[in-house]
Amino acid sequence: MTTLSIFKKVAVAEGVSYLALLLIAMPLKYFAGMPLAVKYTGWAHGLLFVLYVMMVIMCAMEYKWKFGKIILVFLASLLPFAPFVVEKRLHEGAEDQVKG
Repeated sequence: MTTLSIFKKVAVAEGVSYLALLLIAMPLKYFAGMPLAVKYTGWAHGLLFVLYVMMVIMCAMEYKWKFGKIILVFLASLLPFAPFVVEKRLHEGAEDQVKG
């Protein structure tokens, strides 16, 4: 398994956890009085976010990413749905490298 393939899996997991936090846990906390939903979902998302950042650093070093790409990939972790775009673009880029 390559570093890039691991990173793509982490990106998807981080994106799912972010959406779960925003769209499920937060409404449960504020509209259903269930603060534990945010506690556990937030903990999982925080762990996945740290793993995402570590994988960005590892991929940047291994694949010699340009600084601009590193910043864009990192900023994607801060926006809902953006990690899915990153995963898709990295997947397309990996196919191009195999073909070329």
